[in-house]
Amino acid sequence: MSSDFEGYEQDFAVLTAEITNKIARVPRLPPDEKKQMVANVEKQLEEARELLEQMDLEVREIPPQSRGMYSSRMRSYKQEMGKLETDFKRSRIAYSDEVRNELLGDDGNSSENQRAHLLDNTERLERSSRRLEAGYQIAVETEQIGQEMLENLSHDREKIQRARERLRETDANLGKSSRVLTGMLRRTRPARNSNTWMPDSWM
Repeated sequence: MSSDFEGYEQDFAVLTAEITNKIARVPRLPPDEKKQMVANVEKQLEEARELLEQMDLEVREIPPQSRGMYSSRMRSYKQEMGKLETDFKRSRIAYSDEVRNELLGDDGNSSENQRAHLLDNTERLERSSRRLEAGYQIAVETEQIGQEMLENLSHDREKIQRARERLRETDANLGKSSRVLTGMLRRTRPARNSNTWMPDSWM
């Protein structure tokens, strides 16, 4: 299994190196070549995502006691993938601004300001998305904990009800026993009195 993972690692390393090189070249290319390069990078990024998914599946197959090293490597690859996607977004924004400037004749200062504004908005949206995902995960975990607590309370209530029923049965049995003993004592008292006050020698 580890050989498959290492094979995916090699493919991922080669692919991400190519993507990095192409992203760096995008701003320096003529418009027609830029468009083609952007499409090519999008395709390779999708291939890199698929490789990460395959690697993630391989890690899940590893026994827990041996999974730590591979999990750490996966986190590093995912961070690298996130950086590539961020760099590509910036490259695409710059490319879009250049195309718009060529069509509308905007000056460089306006383009630079709008590019900075777009990058700021993109990063803000990414942070908001991460916060939403974290909030959703917390909500799911809270719901699971609440469900478990309700189930435990239900079990405890059933135990208490059974204990109360046993106590009521015990009280009823004690009451019956007390009445029986009281009746027996009442029946024995006249016999004792008869033996005490009317012996056979007096009759």
